[in-house]
Amino acid sequence: MSTVLGVDIGTSVTKAVLFDEEGAPLASAARPSRLDRLPGGRVEQDPDDVVASVRSVVRQVVSAAGRPPEALALTGQGDGLWLRDGAGRPVRPAISWLDARASELVTRWLADGTIRRAYAYTGSGMFPGCHGPLLHWLQEHEPESLARAATAGYCVDTVAERLTGRVCLDASDATLPFLDPRTRTYAPDALAACGIAERAGLLPEPAAPGTVLGLDARGASLLGLAEGLPVVAGPYDLPACAVGSGVREPGDGLLILGTTLACQVLTDRVDLDPAAEPAGMWLCTPAPGRWLRAMPAMVGTAALEWVLALVGAGTDAVDTLLAASPPGARGVRALPFLSEAGERAPFVEPAAHGRLDGLSLATGPADAVRAVCEAIAYAARHCLETAGLSGTLALCGGGTRSVMWARLIADVLGRPVRIPLAEQVGALGVAAVARSALNTSSPSPVFSGAPPSAHRTVEPDPGNTARYEEGYARYRAELARVRARWSEAGPPGR
Repeated sequence: MSTVLGVDIGTSVTKAVLFDEEGAPLASAARPSRLDRLPGGRVEQDPDDVVASVRSVVRQVVSAAGRPPEALALTGQGDGLWLRDGAGRPVRPAISWLDARASELVTRWLADGTIRRAYAYTGSGMFPGCHGPLLHWLQEHEPESLARAATAGYCVDTVAERLTGRVCLDASDATLPFLDPRTRTYAPDALAACGIAERAGLLPEPAAPGTVLGLDARGASLLGLAEGLPVVAGPYDLPACAVGSGVREPGDGLLILGTTLACQVLTDRVDLDPAAEPAGMWLCTPAPGRWLRAMPAMVGTAALEWVLALVGAGTDAVDTLLAASPPGARGVRALPFLSEAGERAPFVEPAAHGRLDGLSLATGPADAVRAVCEAIAYAARHCLETAGLSGTLALCGGGTRSVMWARLIADVLGRPVRIPLAEQVGALGVAAVARSALNTSSPSPVFSGAPPSAHRTVEPDPGNTARYEEGYARYRAELARVRARWSEAGPPGR
């Protein structure tokens, strides 16, 4: 298998890269997708627009490379709710994982123990933008959509069905919130806890690892490729990035510094501790006996972009601003929880919201920016500690373009971070999964071999690390105090 076209269908951008047999990129393309933000914290996408973005980038890459791929590998955003009818057509706009319409329901479920009861069977927490709350919300407010639906899926399997005519759900997508990760089967008690047991028929059974599909006539015409071209759908972007960034041994972790933080640690066991805080999930991977303990927080570069807009600066000024403010940001501190859906890891709180404290007339724009960057790094450390990080750590995502922010993160974590030089590690990872699935004569486990050699390592500064130990302790103490008040007060402006 010489060339694989990896497609990463992100929330706001779809990217495609054609890789040769060594994993080197031959051609790439990207196209934005439309994200519709509606009143009441609703966030939706048009599946047809998403499919059109896939068509566009695939055709661009094939044209630039001058040859078609020998296989197509799909990854992309997870969670949300993508309802389709029996023909694979959307019955309504897809509800994004960013959606907040079910926030009050999740708050109620946290208080009455619903989420904890489901967590005991699955090890997955819930947040407003995942299947459990969204299916229940539609059952109460929009039952006609559920009545028309045949499949309650996700982004990647929606696109795959449009291209192949088959419903094929990867176990990583199916994990949250109803799958028992140990057996890769749905836990009926988890559905019953959410009051949607009668909707179980909408959930596709997870596909077996190594499942390979083929482009049907409609998909071939859409992409301009040959009918029957092998297609591998999944895992979704979190596990795909773990594979592509070189996570190999249990205890190794990955921090994706993107619009949100995606923190995950590879493990060879699943511990469904009913006493643990019901947050995060145990993601199934393409490798039997390997899972990712994932803590995908809602904070990330979106919070940085917010504070940059507040001070009238662009992303190209991040390094300059961070250099202009010392560690500790001259006493300015932040809580970075700006998502309208609140927070989902390492705790679930739909009412979580952000703060900037310690401001004075002496505070400058650089101090505000550094305070937010430090707070995001503290949130990442909180997630990685909860996930059980004990080995190496890779760092990827758009935030790594800032050299100063990467150094700050290494300082806060007190450990080296390895940054792959490949820009599209999700597409690279799912291409590796496709090669393994297609190489039936001599399959290569996806979590094997040496990590990518092309990377740079950022070492922590011992002096800064000592100072950030104090800052992290203050962050955790302040977080414990405000969590007790958030549920009572509710988020401002919702």
